[in-house]
Amino acid sequence: MLKQKLRRQFRVYKYVVYKETLVDFKDHLWSFIGAFIGIGIIAYLQSLQLPDLENIFLIGSFGASSVLVYGAVHSPLAQPRNLVAGHVVSAIVGVTIAKLFPDIIWLTAPSAVALSIVAMQVTRCLHPPGGATALIAITGGTKIAELGYMYVLSPVLTGSLILLMIALIFNNITKDRHYPVKHSRLRKSRRLQLKKRFSNP
Repeated sequence: MLKQKLRRQFRVYKYVVYKETLVDFKDHLWSFIGAFIGIGIIAYLQSLQLPDLENIFLIGSFGASSVLVYGAVHSPLAQPRNLVAGHVVSAIVGVTIAKLFPDIIWLTAPSAVALSIVAMQVTRCLHPPGGATALIAITGGTKIAELGYMYVLSPVLTGSLILLMIALIFNNITKDRHYPVKHSRLRKSRRLQLKKRFSNP
C-alpha cells in the first residue's frame, strides 16, 4: 500500500517537473509579440508627445507587468483587476506619500512600497509591479513629481489599459491561451487532469 502510494506520488512529481520544464515555442512567441506590442505602443505614444522630456510614460513597472500579463497568463496576479487597479492604487499611495513627506527619501520610499502592498491587499488587487509604481512616484525625478496626481491617470492608468488591451487580444488568439482566467474553473480542470492521469497505479 505504501509502495503503491509512493509510486503514485513520484509519478505526480515527475509530471509536474515535466510540465514546468516543457518548452512551448508557440506560447513563448505569443508572449514575445504581446509584450513587444504593448510596450511598443506606450513607447511610440511617448515619442510623439514627449520627444525631449524624461521617460515618464515608460515607467519601469510596466516591464514587470508585461512579464505577468504576457508570460504568466494564468497567474491570479496577472488578471485585469490586478493589473489596472494594482497600478492605480499603488500610484495614489506613492503620490500621496511624496506630497506628505517631500525630500525625506529614507521615510517616503519604504512607506510608499509597504503601504501600496497593504492597499492592494485590502482592495484585493495585488499586483507585484504596483510596488515599483509607488516607488517611482517617489524616486522618478522632477517630471514625475511635477505631475502630482496626474501621474495616476497618465502614465499609470493609460499605460495599464494599453497593456490590458493588448493582453486581451494576444492572449486569446490561440486555444491554449485564455485571458482573463476564471481560477475556480482552472483549478478544477487541473485537479481533474491530474486525477485522471494518476488514478491508476
